[in-house]
Amino acid sequence: MDLPVMPPLAPMLARSAAKVPRDEGWSFEPKWDGFRCLVFRDGDDVELTSRNTKPLTRYFPEVVEAVKRDLPEQVVIDGELFVALTSDDGTQRLDFDALSERIHPADSRVRMLAESTPAGFVAFDLLALGEESYLERPFAERREALEQALGHLDSPVSNPADPGSLGGRCHLTRTTTDPDEATEWFTTFEGAGLDGVVAKPLAAAYAPNQRTMVKVKHTRTADVVLAGYREHKTSTPENPLLGSLLLGLYDETDGEPRLQHVGVAASFTAKRRAELVAELADLVCAPEDHPWGAWSVANPDRIPGAQSRWSAGKDLSFVPLRPERVLEVKYDHMEGRRFRHTAHFVRWRPDREPLSCGYGQLEEPVRYDLARILGTDQRGARP
Repeated sequence: MDLPVMPPLAPMLARSAAKVPRDEGWSFEPKWDGFRCLVFRDGDDVELTSRNTKPLTRYFPEVVEAVKRDLPEQVVIDGELFVALTSDDGTQRLDFDALSERIHPADSRVRMLAESTPAGFVAFDLLALGEESYLERPFAERREALEQALGHLDSPVSNPADPGSLGGRCHLTRTTTDPDEATEWFTTFEGAGLDGVVAKPLAAAYAPNQRTMVKVKHTRTADVVLAGYREHKTSTPENPLLGSLLLGLYDETDGEPRLQHVGVAASFTAKRRAELVAELADLVCAPEDHPWGAWSVANPDRIPGAQSRWSAGKDLSFVPLRPERVLEVKYDHMEGRRFRHTAHFVRWRPDREPLSCGYGQLEEPVRYDLARILGTDQRGARP
């Protein structure tokens, strides 16, 4: 493979925002709920790589064939892999769980799933075409070139809930510069499984691994690292049950990534509590082998799960797990560096690397002076 832009390459990222930006200079597009994927094609050589630059090629043979059939001979494209399933009413909807099942070590199962739950690829940015790199070009130029390069495909997906709009395996996402239209998409397209809107600065170059884009999602979510669990209060040696998952995010403030405790996720059924104990058994490790093990020497009161003046004598000990799994959780807001309330488990994220889960993905609320809420000015007197 000989392309002007070669793997490994980390895709451009997005920071969270509460609303669709309304100032000028933005291009908006629907936010697809799938696996981020960079496609590298040089003739018959095709590579699919994930958000964390890992190869996805072997898991999606039907997409590889579609790339050879539908995309230019030499091209690098940023996009998303997705699986759409048909609902009882005949409409199609994105299904992330079905997509996650496509990551399987057995080649026979990979081939079977490629037939039973085939994936599609939706393109939304052009990184290289022929012998030219487009990384330094503004998005407005990249988008125009992408539309010309993929003009032979079906029309851009204007309504993902319409099965007829899906056509083949490769697609071109639609865009708009109208924030009102983007806001309408935010509401309407949710019914098809999309989870928000992405805004890209029209004048900006492609910035690998930089949060240049803006994403507006329907709920606050975060990809976090599973660091351990606490046992349920009804757990026994004969019937072990998981109570809550201990969550972490990597903080690079000191230049070295350190796993920080950010909260817990709970609210599982009794059956699921038992299943999780068995499912996570292979990850159990000794405290001294855990990232938080050093805290027991340096500052034992900081160990997640240790007793504190707020715990009222409750047993908050936890089972340490090797931080190798990533999960997505919903949360309402942050208090300092932690989730204010218990987070809610959404799904496992096999496409994410633990070290990629940092504080940078979290929405940062606009600062607001408490004095304005209390009705006092900066001198402490009421206005």
